[in-house]
Amino acid sequence: MDDSANRWSEQRIETIVANLLRAGVVLAASVVAFGGILFLIRHGREIPHYGTFTGEPEQFRSIRGIFGGAASLQGRNIIQLGLLVLIATPVARVAFSVVAFALGRDRMYVCFTLVVLAVLIFSLAGGRV
Repeated sequence: MDDSANRWSEQRIETIVANLLRAGVVLAASVVAFGGILFLIRHGREIPHYGTFTGEPEQFRSIRGIFGGAASLQGRNIIQLGLLVLIATPVARVAFSVVAFALGRDRMYVCFTLVVLAVLIFSLAGGRV
């Protein structure tokens, strides 16, 4: 009886993880599409200047800048926000796994998953301590 309850629990966790990943990808795609539509409405007729390289403005290099531009409905910032959501999706999956392993009282997997989560966060923060 305990084994079947365990399987149901594992199956339920797998279903939640699958739905989390699916929802994250759909949300990210929707945000990127919305930002792309706004960008094309406002800048679709502009001619690009490929002869001169210009780096991305500072507002696209920080989370605060991306959120600020997205709040003011700037298309490029909304696209960047969608990409942040896409990057955050697997991180949320790992964070959920920590909680699921903790609820299942599986200390070894909690430790392993916390290490993976720490490496993900460290690398996303630019490798700076």
